Amino acid sequence: MGQVSASSSIAVAADPQRVLDAIADYQTVRPRILSSHYRDYKVLEGGTGAGTVAEWTLQATESRVRNVQAVVSVSDSMVTERDKNSSMVNTWTVTPDGTGSQVTLRTTWQGAGGVKGIFEGIFAPLGLKKIQAEVLANLKREIG
Repeated sequence: MGQVSASSSIAVAADPQRVLDAIADYQTVRPRILSSHYRDYKVLEGGTGAGTVAEWTLQATESRVRNVQAVVSVSDSMVTERDKNSSMVNTWTVTPDGTGSQVTLRTTWQGAGGVKGIFEGIFAPLGLKKIQAEVLANLKREIG
């Protein structure tokens, strides 16, 4: 069982702190930037920044559904979501990029073993990168 990861990035024409604040806003911004792959989104605790607990269902493919309960932590340039239901971790990293910001969304998890794990390691990141790219594009549009 090896670690599987997918990562996508986008340039955003906004100050890094403004972008980080938007990413950490689970009450207002997050529901507006999620793609159609997400459903049943709700905030269970908090709503902004560290200590927030949010849950959603991610429909990655027709047969691949993941129920996520994310616990949020925040550092100077990162928002991290650790799933209570699995080994999945989403890390949003925001770095200065000229007059704007570079945002990278990385998702990691412990993959399945055996042949299933080989296919998961090849195909799951490809599909997840498409979902990440859509969410990042929505973030860029939301921030303006």
